[in-house]
Order: sequence, then C-alpha cells, then structure tokens
Amino acid sequence: MSILFAPFPSGPAGVALQHSAHSMDVDDEDFGGEDAKLTSPGEPLLSSQAFMRGHGTFVENEDVVASLAGTIDRVNKLVSVRALRSRYNPEVGDLIIGRITEVGPRRWKVDANGRQDAVLMLASINLPGGVQRRKLESDELQMRNFFEEGDLLVTEVQAFFVDGTMSLHTRSLRYGKLRNGQLVTVPPVLVRRLKSHFIALSCDVDLILGLNGRIWVSKHVQQPEDGADDAGEIDASLVYSNQNDLNITAHLQNIDSGTREAIARVSNIIRVAADRFIPVLSDTLLDAAYEWSVDENYTVKELLHEDVADQLASILTVRLAEAQ
Repeated sequence: MSILFAPFPSGPAGVALQHSAHSMDVDDEDFGGEDAKLTSPGEPLLSSQAFMRGHGTFVENEDVVASLAGTIDRVNKLVSVRALRSRYNPEVGDLIIGRITEVGPRRWKVDANGRQDAVLMLASINLPGGVQRRKLESDELQMRNFFEEGDLLVTEVQAFFVDGTMSLHTRSLRYGKLRNGQLVTVPPVLVRRLKSHFIALSCDVDLILGLNGRIWVSKHVQQPEDGADDAGEIDASLVYSNQNDLNITAHLQNIDSGTREAIARVSNIIRVAADRFIPVLSDTLLDAAYEWSVDENYTVKELLHEDVADQLASILTVRLAEAQ
C-alpha cells in the first residue's frame, strides 16, 4: 500500500500554511534565537500530512497542534514544541547545583532539579588534601564526612547511565560543598550556557550559575585559576567544610552584616528578574541593577515591592537590549 502526501491547499489557507512552513526552514536551537516562534496550547502549527508530530504536539483534523506553550523546534519533518517552563534537561559538561538526598553504598543520591535524581559516585570526588589514590573501605565508612543529607554542592555532569540517570563528579577544587551564601531558584531556561558560570560582581559577591536553575549567591572568595587544581594552592579540606569562613575581626565563623546585605540584595534582584522571565546573563547586567538599587536608596526588602520591582525590571530589560 502506498502513502500519498497531499499538496498544500490553494487559497488563503494554503498561502498561510506555506508561509508557516517556509518560516520554519531554519532550526531554532536557541530559545532566544531571532527566528524562534512562540506558540500557545491548541494552536495549529502545520499539516500532519506533510510533517510528523513530536513532543509537545498532537494531531487534530489533519493538523499538528501545540499541546503546551513554548517555542517551536523543527528537525527536518519532525515538529515539536519546547516548553518555556520545564524541568532541567541535562547535557554532559553542564555545571549544576544539587542537594544530597541519600547516602548509599559508595554513592550519593543528588536532587538535581531534573526528571530524576542524579548519582555522585565515591570514586568521582577528590579526597581531602588532594590525595590521588583509589578509594578504600575506610573512605566508604567516612562518606558522611564528605557529604551528608541536605548538603548543597556544585558539581558537573560527567556521563549518563543506561536508564538516563546523571553521573556527576567534583574532581575540581572549584566544585564541592557550598558555603557562605544562599540559594536562589529560577526557571532553568533563564540560565544560559556561558563560557564561565562562576561570576564575581563588583559588590564583593560571587555567583555560581547552575544550568539546572539553581543560583548560589555568596561572599567573594578567591577562585583558583583554570587547571590549577594543586592542593598546595588551596586547602582541599575546605571543600567538605560545614562552616562558613572565619571572620578574623570577630573571631567567629560569621559573615559581616554588610556582606549579608549585599548577598540579600543580589538575591532579590535575581528573584525580580526571574518573576518577570528576564534571563540571568552577565555580571554587567547585575552590577548595573545593584548600583541602581543602591543609588535609589531602596532597602533589600523594598526591592520586592511591586512598584520597585517593575522599575528594576525596566532597568534590566533596557540593559539587556543594549547588550544584545
């Protein structure tokens, strides 16, 4: 039995359908791409006789119809819709921020804000002091001295198991347990892949942008140079410390009030941007928003007020447009 594909119908409907097909000749890999087209649930996209339906679509009355709000992606004859708000879709090499949920035999289970939990193997971490050797039974008995339930850590996606579970690693002195700050969660689509996800702001605040939508805002610390994973430069035992850095002036493991205020101010700026679906892109964008909030004498709490948040969003939108 042969299958016949009907040509585009004539008339205005045919012209519109041909125009839609022509507008999708370019694959839209980037969400923010210039040719990206937004769609809404129930909107007819293309003819089901000429195109195959993919994720986020269904067939109705010989049309491929969107089943969710998002951007249209086309690969040859396969048409799909990628949701604007969805779970994190991991790739090898992604920098993410996870939370330990379970300590098992020679592995930790990590909540990575994805469709399923990730796994961090004991063999995929650095030992305190930067010792390079095979992990022993004594190391397995001390696993909770490294990471325990509830710990936040920055890590990298190393590979995938057969069932799709992420395998993580922390074999870098930039990775490990997070301290000296607070966590802000945004939709993963707002965090773009950058050359470096470790950002130092001019207000002595550091950011770690996790591609899974988790952002760590902390006080500034000196980061090691790329490739300088020498235990002589940085004490690797700090990677597993549960305490904030020592405040030399107060002789307490504490963060001074000025630094805490700066961390809270940057965190609220990110929350305002996320509420208005503005992507977190660069240090210059956040520095400009921070300086504006200080110059206007707004307190940290006032940044979340609706009128102030609208002004802040306008500043971010203008700066973002100028950067592009």
